[in-house]
Amino acid sequence: MRIRGRTLSALLLSAALGVSALTVNTYTAATAHGETTAPAAGAHGAHAAGAANGHVMAASALPSADDADGDGYIPAVPQVTGVTPSTATPPPAYHHEFQAGCSVTHTAPDDPIVYPGQFGKSHDHTFMGNTSTNAASTTGSLYGGSTTCKAPADASAYWMPSLYKGDQKILPVGPQVIYYKAGVTDYRSVRPFPKGLRFVVGNPMQTAQEFRSHKGFVEGWECGDSFFNTDIPASCPSRPDVQLNLRMQAPSCWDGLYLDTPDHKSHMAYPVVKPGTNDNMCPASHPVALPMIEFKMAWPVNGDMSQVRLASGRGYSFHYDFFNAWEERTLKALVDHCIVGGLQCDTRGFDLYRPERGVVLNEDHRLP
Repeated sequence: MRIRGRTLSALLLSAALGVSALTVNTYTAATAHGETTAPAAGAHGAHAAGAANGHVMAASALPSADDADGDGYIPAVPQVTGVTPSTATPPPAYHHEFQAGCSVTHTAPDDPIVYPGQFGKSHDHTFMGNTSTNAASTTGSLYGGSTTCKAPADASAYWMPSLYKGDQKILPVGPQVIYYKAGVTDYRSVRPFPKGLRFVVGNPMQTAQEFRSHKGFVEGWECGDSFFNTDIPASCPSRPDVQLNLRMQAPSCWDGLYLDTPDHKSHMAYPVVKPGTNDNMCPASHPVALPMIEFKMAWPVNGDMSQVRLASGRGYSFHYDFFNAWEERTLKALVDHCIVGGLQCDTRGFDLYRPERGVVLNEDHRLP
C-alpha cells in the first residue's frame, strides 16, 4: 500500500506540473513608443507582473465567472500599457466633476468582491445602484441591469456597511451623492473606468488613527456643527435638518493591468505630489488616471447617538466598494464633457454656472 500511495502521489504531482507548464505565458512588455494595449497575460505571466509591483499572491476563496481560477487576479482585456503619468499644468478650472445620484436598493450580508459566491459570508451591507447585486454578481450579471441611479446607463454596484441605531437599521433616504472627480491636477488626462473594474476603499479592520490618516479621509463623520470625527459622534442636534454625514474618496490611479487583485486594492493607488509643486499626479506604478469617486452619504439619524454603529464595528471601520458596470458610451461622454472639460456638472452633465457649454444627457438621463 505504501508503494502504491507513493506512486499515486508521484503521478498526481507529475500531472500538476504538466498542467502548470501548459498554462505558462510570456507577458509582453509595453514598447517605449507611447501607449499600447495588449491582450491579458496568462496566469503565471500576469502574476509575475503583479509581484513586480509589490502585489502579494493570495487566493480568493472561490472561483467566479470573472475569476475562473479563483486566485484573485482579474486581468483587464486589453491591458493598458505604455502610459506615462501626466505632469502637465492644465488651464485653470476650479471644478472637474459630475454626480451619480444613486438610491439604496437593498441590504444583505453579501460582498461580491471580497466573498464572491459566498452568500451570507459578509457583515451586512447597504447596496446602491444596481438592484441585482448579491454575492454572485459578476461583470456580466451587472452590466445593462436595472439601477436606482438617475442615469439608466449606470448599472454599477456601490455598497457600504449598514448603519444601525440599536437593532434598527438606518438607511439613507433618496439619491445619495456619489461624485466622479479628477484626482489629479491635469484633469484632461482622466479617462473612463474600464468595464468590470472593482475595488475596496478603506478597511473594516482599520484603527481610528488609520481611518483618520487614510488618504481618502474627507472631514470624517459630521452632524450639526461637529466635524472631523473619526468615530460616530455621541450626540447630534435633535433637529429635522440634521443628519449624520460622511465623505470618503477613492484612489483614482490604475495600474492598467488588473480589474481586481487579491487584496482588492493593489491595482489602484492614490495620486502623489509632483516633486517641487503642489500638483497631484499618478505614480509611475499606477499611471492611468481614472475618475476619483467620492461617497457623500447622509443617514437620517440624530439626537442620542450612543447606540449608533456600523455593521462592521465602530465608525472608523467605515469602508465601501465599487464595481463598475457603466455603459461605456455614456460614461465616456460624461467624463469627457465634465471632468476633461473642467466643469461642475450635475447628474445630467449640466453646469449651472456654464450653461453655454450644454448638457450631456436628456431629461430621462439618457444620451440623446
